[in-house]
Amino acid sequence: MTTTIKVSDELRDRLKAQAARDGLTLGAHLAQLADADDRRHRLLALRQAVAETSPRDTESYTVESVAWERTELTDGTA
Repeated sequence: MTTTIKVSDELRDRLKAQAARDGLTLGAHLAQLADADDRRHRLLALRQAVAETSPRDTESYTVESVAWERTELTDGTA
């Protein structure tokens, strides 16, 4: 299914030029832009969650991460 969106001629031309530069259709280029914006919002949410993490939880995470990093990976057979 396709649809029509209203944008200025200048914006349409800019988007088409960007798509052509990367060898994409305009639709594929718009999909990439939408994906990039989704990713930006996920990373902002992650950054906020990290900033709100208590010092106690941060220390607990660090201790557990170090323990996992020192674990020797085996399949359980000697």
